[in-house]
Amino acid sequence: MTETEIYDNEKIQKIITLYKKNRARDKAKYDRKKDDPDFMSRNRARAKAHYDANKEIKATKYENNKEYLKNKSLYNYYKSNGRIKEFQEKYPEKCECLSNHGFSVSSGGAIPSA
Repeated sequence: MTETEIYDNEKIQKIITLYKKNRARDKAKYDRKKDDPDFMSRNRARAKAHYDANKEIKATKYENNKEYLKNKSLYNYYKSNGRIKEFQEKYPEKCECLSNHGFSVSSGGAIPSA
């Protein structure tokens, strides 16, 4: 099968069915072994190692986006109280910051990517 070959409905349904079967099989396998103490300890060790290895990256990412996250939180507060216009009038610089990050203040959420 080449990359340019178009899949017909039968092939698409077969792919979807195989995917669903594999997901069900993997979930059943996980459900069987998730309560095993050995699995739990290995999984915790893996998760802790990942956390320790990437702690600085997460902190840097938070520091870089701190202003945006605070502005978004404030916007959501005004939005939940139905006061979006007041937010736009009171905090134009925060609206600009949100817009710079791809967040549409006038429509009430993230701008969908094309």
